[in-house]
Amino acid sequence: MMLAEEAEAYRAEAKPEAESKNSPRGISRGVEAIAATVRTLPHQPGVYRMLDRRGDALYVGKARDLKKRVATYTQIQKLPRRLQRMVASTQSMEVVTTASEVEALLLESNLIKRLMPRYNVLLRDDKSFPYILITGDHAFAQITKHRGAHNRPGKYFGPFASAGAVNRTVTALEKAFLLRSCSDHVFSSRTRPCLLFQIKRCSAPCVERISQENYAALVDQAQAFLSGASNQIQRELASRMEAASDALDFETAAIYRDRVRALSHIQSHQEINIEGLEDADILALAEEGGQTCIQVFFFRGGRNYGNRAYFPSHDKSETAEAVLGAFIAQFYDNKPPPPDVVMSHQVPQASLLAEALSLKAGRRVRLARPLRGTRRKVMEQALNNAREALARRLAESSAQRKLLAELGDLMGLDGTPERVEVYDNSHLQGTSPYGAMIVAGPEGFQKNAYRKFGIRSPQTETGGDDYGMMREVMQRRFSRAQKEDPDRDKGQWPDLVLLDGGRGQLSVALEVLAELGIDQQPIAAIAKGPDRDAGRERIFLPGREPILLAQRDPVLYFIQRLRDEAHRFAIGSHRLGRAKKLTASPLDEISGIGARRKKALLLHFGSARAVSRAGLADLTAVEGISETVAQKIYDHFHPQP
Repeated sequence: MMLAEEAEAYRAEAKPEAESKNSPRGISRGVEAIAATVRTLPHQPGVYRMLDRRGDALYVGKARDLKKRVATYTQIQKLPRRLQRMVASTQSMEVVTTASEVEALLLESNLIKRLMPRYNVLLRDDKSFPYILITGDHAFAQITKHRGAHNRPGKYFGPFASAGAVNRTVTALEKAFLLRSCSDHVFSSRTRPCLLFQIKRCSAPCVERISQENYAALVDQAQAFLSGASNQIQRELASRMEAASDALDFETAAIYRDRVRALSHIQSHQEINIEGLEDADILALAEEGGQTCIQVFFFRGGRNYGNRAYFPSHDKSETAEAVLGAFIAQFYDNKPPPPDVVMSHQVPQASLLAEALSLKAGRRVRLARPLRGTRRKVMEQALNNAREALARRLAESSAQRKLLAELGDLMGLDGTPERVEVYDNSHLQGTSPYGAMIVAGPEGFQKNAYRKFGIRSPQTETGGDDYGMMREVMQRRFSRAQKEDPDRDKGQWPDLVLLDGGRGQLSVALEVLAELGIDQQPIAAIAKGPDRDAGRERIFLPGREPILLAQRDPVLYFIQRLRDEAHRFAIGSHRLGRAKKLTASPLDEISGIGARRKKALLLHFGSARAVSRAGLADLTAVEGISETVAQKIYDHFHPQP
């Protein structure tokens, strides 16, 4: 049967009913849209996107044969309920052909991370990892912590699971190899050794307390240690310590002793020399109650650089193998994979995934599931960590959901709120005013949903206009929600709004909601007790008397925690804005004056004030400043009346 005929036959079977997304007629329309796309598809590899009526991605998939793969979505009776819902929401499709299936897999991973389609397995926590960098663009190399792109010349060692692990390792390496950690600018400006030299964490190459050749030898030792030759370096240092002691040079022997101790400190925290594990990542998946935890252990040079837990978002019907496969593809989308990726489950199309990672890394990458030996023992340890992390998360989620349910009862909601938004403002006598919104749900604080609002409305001369700030924040937040999610089906609308304030803030917020035509939005304000006494807060609700909870009520503690988190985020936003304002320059306000021209002007005149007083002839004398730019600078500081 032809695809169009299948769609027609399915539509003919539909009963007359409301055209909801999951109704037969809604599904048949999705089938028609997919069938229309299939007719124009080639038998080539590529990536396809299912789009809803607003053009947002519902699902991103890859295929070796686009025509055959996409055609399976028209066979609606063979699809699980989850995919039937997806087809019912599909209004159109977008397709990109690629040269190979490997390229399709790489593109698919990139699009999933960028578009976050609701029907894909999603890796939401994707922070960059810290590395140790030993620079290669200076005669005396610097050792430092590094995040981001590897653009600076030098050797990078990592990734480390946390910044704390990097900081501890860098400190120990400074003690062991006496490498400098100061910037090149500080290095070039030193005239005497700094404190790090005094506490034996630097060899003071800045003031020539060590020759370039001897310093280079220390750099080589540090790089060899980080590359896996730890035992060799430690034996060499121990031998030198004994030789110095035999020669009665006890001061030198003590230096070597301290260096050996520093190396031992690193080794005691990193489980050195696990046989069969040089450069590898261990990925262990545990699942329970429809949720999944993936623990990633990083081994480099046979050394454990720490581990991190991830909780990918996915449908409960997804298999563990499929979740792990999708996780691997997204996890290595923006970071280089190691030569070995050791998995707890055999993922689908493992050979294709290995080929894609190899193409990305520029060398061979192996994916394997260990069944015995040392790797299996390490995997069991990783699995135990994954199970424990998942159990903690489920327990926290259960407690959080219980508190949310009790909060919903207190506020008179029909059910348990899934998204609670809390608002607060911060300013310093009206300067650098900021509004803040934090979001909480069953899984805790959703920090990727936090928002800060730089207040644009003018403040009063005697201080900040708290009511005006609240009005602006609420107006901007909910007018944007109306624009981006008018049907309230994308999860951007709160089930409950909490305001840090009293009856006045609540009245202002209600006025804004009324002006925007928003009704039935649950909202409350939390006022601090007399003398700002925690535990005596009053909760103001529209049309009701204020609520005063018992001081030991768990819901009160929960509300205080939500309010304190909003307060912390608001103060942090205000401080960052104030610091940025303090370091701002009048030159930043002039269009066409970038960092290079700004630097040239400041070096030539010494200060922004001197630039503002300079004449046209003086401005054009600065390197990189043309007559046109000089006129623009002069006019900025000397406006015509």
